[in-house]
Amino acid sequence: MRGRFITFEGGEGVGKSTQITRIADWLRARGHDVVLTREPGGTPRAEQLRRLLLERGDEPMPESCELLLMFAARATHLENLVRPALERGAWVLCDRFTDATYAYQGGGRGVPVVHIDLLADLVHGGFEPDLTVLLDAPVEIGLARAYERNGHDGPDRFETERHEFFERVRAAYLARARRCPLRIRVVDASGPVETVERSIRGLVESLSGDGG
Repeated sequence: MRGRFITFEGGEGVGKSTQITRIADWLRARGHDVVLTREPGGTPRAEQLRRLLLERGDEPMPESCELLLMFAARATHLENLVRPALERGAWVLCDRFTDATYAYQGGGRGVPVVHIDLLADLVHGGFEPDLTVLLDAPVEIGLARAYERNGHDGPDRFETERHEFFERVRAAYLARARRCPLRIRVVDASGPVETVERSIRGLVESLSGDGG
């Protein structure tokens, strides 16, 4: 039996890492084989591409380069980790997927949607998550949390963007949720961690059809 593919999306500081770990532990406690992964990243080659994408440097990264690196990482991640895990029946929980590209590169950077569509079709065709949890919070709350989380490590290349960039990202995410309401479920991420987790559990239970 094919496993389930659940993606967690949202802007900076909305609590994706916390919630995806909690849901993974919850599913494992119910006997599921769970694979926890992220994008960009998830495999050795994809993690190398992630470092290229996030590191700050003197050489500017063209938007086209950023977009192509995102999909290059996604291609190897899908073929070498996600699809094999699903085929063996595992539940794959992924921190970001192609919706993030539409939000960050499309909404944030202004890359034409048609360019993202072409690469998405090339890399994964009609393959989509069974469920996408969109953790949503006002940009001010998310950035404050991200700043507190980073501490002395400093922000990565994306986290140094201006406030307006993240407003565009959030707007793009919410627009995609309106277009795909059955797959993309918006969860208010501004409340307590436990409250957010309960909301996500309800969505995952509905997906499993047997209460987990």
